[in-house]
Amino acid sequence: MSKTALLLSLTLVAATAWPQTGSAAVIYRSNEGWSIEGEDTAVESSAIEQMKKAEALEAAGNAGAAHNAYRALVKNYASSALAPKAQRKVAMLLEASGQYDKSYEAYSVYLTKYPRGEDFDGVVEAQFKLAKLFLEGQKRKIFGVPFAPSMSRAQEMFEGILKRAPFSKFAPLAQFNLGQAHEKQSKYPEAILAYQTVVTKYPNDAVADDAQYQIGYVLLREAKEGSYDAASHQKAREAFEDFITRYPESEKVAQARENLKSLEGGATKGALDIAKFYEKTKKYKAAVIYYNEVVKNQPDSPESAVAQARIDYLKQQFGEDSLRAGPEKTETGARAKERRKLQARVDTVSRPDYVGPPVVVPDNGPGKKLRTSPDGIGPVPTVEPPLPAGKEKLPSQDTGLPVPPQ
Repeated sequence: MSKTALLLSLTLVAATAWPQTGSAAVIYRSNEGWSIEGEDTAVESSAIEQMKKAEALEAAGNAGAAHNAYRALVKNYASSALAPKAQRKVAMLLEASGQYDKSYEAYSVYLTKYPRGEDFDGVVEAQFKLAKLFLEGQKRKIFGVPFAPSMSRAQEMFEGILKRAPFSKFAPLAQFNLGQAHEKQSKYPEAILAYQTVVTKYPNDAVADDAQYQIGYVLLREAKEGSYDAASHQKAREAFEDFITRYPESEKVAQARENLKSLEGGATKGALDIAKFYEKTKKYKAAVIYYNEVVKNQPDSPESAVAQARIDYLKQQFGEDSLRAGPEKTETGARAKERRKLQARVDTVSRPDYVGPPVVVPDNGPGKKLRTSPDGIGPVPTVEPPLPAGKEKLPSQDTGLPVPPQ
């Protein structure tokens, strides 16, 4: 089927969405929506008369005409006391005809325009039921044709309820079901946040214990679907333990305990897998650490027997000392002595009071002492020694000047 033919088929289906009688043609107007050709679209002179007209059409089974009459009342008599009731009727007729998306939006108009309307709680309840339909798999309709289920639409609907009616009695349930919508889309962080909001914001509501349980359950799913992560297992364990402590009378306590046992087994298997990986990559110390963790946490399990066998094998192959966790063995002999001397020098130089290397006193031989005080220094002679006399010649010196004539 071509795209044009498909579009035409969808349009025809949409045109016949309202059940009609007789052979009257159904037409679409951009400002009025679908209507029946020849239908009385005139607006009465007052809101009361228009309401009577719409109710009469509805009672006669003419849902499409009644829908348009109620819409006309809301449009032309927006300030009338009957406008909120007419808007609710628009939404209810759309819901009755299976147009759930449009019905939800019509209810949203009521909540936005008439937050003090006497039917406010009833409208919120109607919206909540529509959102639950999509959460449970209701397919969205395009031109009246159902398509795939949409969890994202359910998410939007619950978010809309929380936005427009945050203090209604359905707010805690809407917040919880928002977490459900996230969870079904595998949006685990968003789901946990939604459930945590229930526990924090509505701690006394009947749904709070279910929310606390779901936090642990989502963390459990996340831990099982991903690779082993000790942190995620610990968070799930803490969430279930918190649930059991807070709500000991809940009917889900038994299941929470079973989940805790499952977490212990999962942690053991995860540690065993990690140990095997380290052994395969020849990181034997790390492998022994994780094998020991399995033996310690589940001493009577089959995994523990496997882990102990691998520990014994590795000790036979490499020796117990080489597999012991901690720093390497202390060095011995001349190499260790030299390393300690070098370390001592480094430690000395790094001291804050270090002022340089020590002063070395020269050795002057036996019987010779350095004068270390002014008293050991004799006076300088007052008479200078005599200059050379007679015909003694001084050593010739080349001054670089011309020699005078003799």
